Amino acid sequence: MTPVLQNGNQPLLHASLACAGCVPVNPLDVAGNPARIPNPCSNKLTHRKKAYSSVLKITVMNTKGGCGKTTIATNLASHCASRGYETALFDYDKQGSSMRWLKGRPSGLPPIHGVAAFEPPRVGITRAWQMRVPQDTRYIITDTPAGYALVDIEDRVAETDIILIPVLPSSIDIHSTADFIRDLLLIGKARVHNTRLAIVTNRTRIRTRAVEKLERFLNKLDIPVIARIRDTQHYVSAAEQGLGIHELTERDAQKDRETWSELLDWLDNNRGGFTEFETALLQDRSA
Repeated sequence: MTPVLQNGNQPLLHASLACAGCVPVNPLDVAGNPARIPNPCSNKLTHRKKAYSSVLKITVMNTKGGCGKTTIATNLASHCASRGYETALFDYDKQGSSMRWLKGRPSGLPPIHGVAAFEPPRVGITRAWQMRVPQDTRYIITDTPAGYALVDIEDRVAETDIILIPVLPSSIDIHSTADFIRDLLLIGKARVHNTRLAIVTNRTRIRTRAVEKLERFLNKLDIPVIARIRDTQHYVSAAEQGLGIHELTERDAQKDRETWSELLDWLDNNRGGFTEFETALLQDRSA
């Protein structure tokens, strides 16, 4: 893909990338102005965002506050970076928890490109320039605030490949998450946009009534539970140091490394692709 922004020797791209082989959506020149570049992709179907791309966009979302969105976003970002992949972390929450975590990250650890998306661009800087990511970025992980506007939920769904939904083992969280999933499917049209939904249970303990109730709720959904994050103070300790839990030296914390490895493997194996309808249509056209 042709780089559209330059920062020294490091090419940068706008976060809203087009399909592989096409120029980015709304490309900008080095001055930040719209570039008059024709779209080389004549096939509208192949130009859809959900075509396979080397960049995987993951959004951590739930209307319920305090369910662990930042914990999941920061630990996932650090795990991706530790595997040697260029990783970008976007923070749309005005509390700025993910950006504070990133600022406290030790300089000797694998770097993560941070974007304080909740802040307006500085004077003389365009929004597109603010939202740019390094060209070799493989993962864009987005931390979102509690609550959302129904009027733009479909846009949020359409802009991402996979939505991770954290849920806590409590009656309030279960009911709130059920409503949120309904909105993602009916208002956000997640299946129409071919956006995968997945659940991550947070602060779970073995053999408690709350967890048993949560499991019964999850069994009724046609949405995979891809990770169960145990309730441990190691996550608090890691957050205070700008680390992922897998980067802690405590022996007990190492048992959680497998959880994040399995989660990332699932994400890689479930990248957005064409819907069955689009695949059949493309096959008909090429016949």
